[in-house]
Amino acid sequence: MSVIADRLVQDGPEARQAPRSDAISAPVLETRIVSGAEWDATIADFDEVCQEQLHAFAISRWPSVVQEPMLFLANGEIVGGSLMMVQRLPLGLGTIAVSKWGPMLRFAGRADADMIHAGMIEALIAEYADKRGQMLSVLPRASTTPVNGAYQRLVARGFRRGSELMFPNRYIVALRLDDAAQRKSFHQKWRYHLNKSEKAGLSFEHAEPERLGEFETLYAAMTDRKQFPDHSAYETVETLMALDDGLRPELFFVRHDGELVAGALIFKAGDRAVYLYGATNDKALPLRAGYFLHWHIIRWLRDHTSASWYDLGGTDGFQGLHQFKKGMVGDAGVIQPVPPVANYASKPWAYLAGAGAFAARDGVYHLRRIVDGWRNPKARPTQARTSGEASE
Repeated sequence: MSVIADRLVQDGPEARQAPRSDAISAPVLETRIVSGAEWDATIADFDEVCQEQLHAFAISRWPSVVQEPMLFLANGEIVGGSLMMVQRLPLGLGTIAVSKWGPMLRFAGRADADMIHAGMIEALIAEYADKRGQMLSVLPRASTTPVNGAYQRLVARGFRRGSELMFPNRYIVALRLDDAAQRKSFHQKWRYHLNKSEKAGLSFEHAEPERLGEFETLYAAMTDRKQFPDHSAYETVETLMALDDGLRPELFFVRHDGELVAGALIFKAGDRAVYLYGATNDKALPLRAGYFLHWHIIRWLRDHTSASWYDLGGTDGFQGLHQFKKGMVGDAGVIQPVPPVANYASKPWAYLAGAGAFAARDGVYHLRRIVDGWRNPKARPTQARTSGEASE
C-alpha cells in the first residue's frame, strides 16, 4: 500500500450523484503497454511530463508496486500516456490502479486536447475497471486556470471524490516575462528581500550533475539541523540524476565568500518546471539566499527551457513558506489546489475494498503527522487549512 501513502480518501455525496457527461465526445484510442526504458524515452517531449510519471522515479519510489507504462495512440500517432501503478490489497481483497498526475497529454495545446483526455480516461476505465475489475484512482495535477477541466471531466464521468491533501495549494510562477515584468510581478515585500539579497555579495551557479555530492552534503546538514522528519522521495535523486539530459533535473547553487549557502534541484522537462528539493545552511536566511536563488532559477528556466510555468510545490502547512511562495508567484502566477483523487470502479466490491484501503492508510498518515508534531513541535503546521480552495 506504499503507493497510496500520501493520499486521504473521503467519498463525497456530490460525487455519488454526478451524472455522466456527453458534452465531450471521447475518441477510441489504441493503448500500448511498453517497457520502462521505452516509456521514459517516449514521454521526454510530452508537454505534461512530470517526475511522478517517470518509470525511473516510480520504480525507485515504490519498488513493490507493478508499474504499467501505457501509451495512447490515435491513428497511429502517440497522443498521450499514463504510468499506471497497480497495487494488490492485503489478503487478496482487491487491486487499485493509480495514475498520479496523469494521464498526460503529449501536446497540451492541441485543439482537441479535452477530447484526447476524455479518450484516455475511457481507455483506462475499459482496461482497469471493466476488464480487470479493479478500482481506478486518478489524481490530476493542479490546473493553471481557475477551473480544473481534467477533474471536472472525471466527476462528470462518474468518478467519486476521494483523497484530498490537507494543504492542497500549489504555487506556480509564470516564466515567460522579461526581467522587468517579472520583478514587477513579485509582491512588494518579496521584491524588497530580493533587492537586499543582491547587495549581499552572493553568486549564482548552474552546476553539472557530477556535483550532486555537494548538494547532498548541504541537504544532510539542513535536515540534521532542523530535525524535521523527511517523508519526501529524496532517495530517488540519484536515479533521477542518472537520466538523459532531457529528463535529468538541473542543479543550482548560491555561494557567499566562497562557501555554498543554498542549492536546489529542479525538474525542467515539459511545460511546467518543478522545484524538487532545496537545501540551505545557517547563513542563508540572513543573506536572503532563497530569494536570490529562485530569482536566478526563474531566469535560467525562461532562457534555457520551453516551460511556461515554474511549480514551487506546496507548503505542507507552514505559514512562512506560504508567504514566501505567494510573494514569488505574485500577480502573474497562480495559486491553485491539487484536486481530490477521483476513484472509479465498475463493481461495487472493487470500490468498497479500494476505499477501505485508502481509509486505513488515511488513519496511518494522520497518526504519523501527530507523532511528528509531538516529537518536534516545529514540525506542526502553522498555516490555516484552505479546504481545497486557492489562497487569496
